[in-house]
Amino acid sequence: QLVGNPRGGGSRVPQPGVTWSAAQLWSADAGGSVAVLPVCVQCRMLRAARGSRLLGPGILNNCSAKIYRDGHLILCSVTGKTKGVVVGHNVARSSTATVAEDTNDSFLKWTLLLIPVATFGLGTWQVQRRKWKLRLIEALAERSCLEPVPLPLDQLDVKKLEYRRVMVRGRFDHSRELYIMPRSQVDPEKEAREAGRLTSSGDTGANVVTPFHCTDLGVRILVNRGFVPRRKINPETRSKGQITDEVELVGIVRLTETRKPFTPQNDIEKNVWHYRDLEAMAQIVDTEPILIDADFDSTVAGGPVGGQTRITLRNEHLQYILTWYGLCAATSYMWFRKFIRKIPA
Repeated sequence: QLVGNPRGGGSRVPQPGVTWSAAQLWSADAGGSVAVLPVCVQCRMLRAARGSRLLGPGILNNCSAKIYRDGHLILCSVTGKTKGVVVGHNVARSSTATVAEDTNDSFLKWTLLLIPVATFGLGTWQVQRRKWKLRLIEALAERSCLEPVPLPLDQLDVKKLEYRRVMVRGRFDHSRELYIMPRSQVDPEKEAREAGRLTSSGDTGANVVTPFHCTDLGVRILVNRGFVPRRKINPETRSKGQITDEVELVGIVRLTETRKPFTPQNDIEKNVWHYRDLEAMAQIVDTEPILIDADFDSTVAGGPVGGQTRITLRNEHLQYILTWYGLCAATSYMWFRKFIRKIPA
């Protein structure tokens, strides 16, 4: 409040104890002339500035705008030249505008808080998903060690036996081999020794899939005999391992494989298979779409190395956990900085 003479009568020197009204703020300079002073446009109080200089800085009404001598009129983002008068506005608001702004800030504050809360929830959910996936992988590994059972012919029953050991008896048809490549040999002892290394010393090669006539069931199935290095892919280089007698095999049931995004398409003409497509493979060699991985005990000298089953399931939950919790930490810090410490961006 600026105190003085509200009507301009009597002494024009400001007097203590008298409050000026918003529409009648007067002042006098050293020469006694009277002027109507500007006040903040945002508060819509006074509208014009004429006449004299002020004797000193003062505060206009309740908008807390300041008056200075000799300068410019500063109203929020608007600056205008006056005759020796400067009004500096400190961006104060009326009570109605303040309440509306506080309401908007409160709504924005609690709405943005949902982002770190949601990302924390998603990260926690991925923690539970990872635990479930690890238990599932462990259960499948245990299942692959159970006693073998006879191979059923019904497709529905076969699908229920994924990663389960089965027994078959019959003969191989080596003239129609298929090659899943490139593959590396499954060797648990070697993989344990090389754990943590950036590179592996193992050679790549192929898994040899051979049609197998089951004499006890009267059907032909596919058998993944095992791994051979690249120099042994040609059957003529491993003739000693091409057994022709009737054999009894124990293998693990495998289902068809879905092609991953960056996996090449199977090249049927070149007999190069990048993933297991049992329907297509069975159609090429005239067998049932049933495939088993022969166990390590089926290995013969000079032939493919059996036991090439990798019990793997897609498990990317750890990187999801790091992503969601990282976003939660970053957005929580930004929210705290903005609404609690009130540090401007």
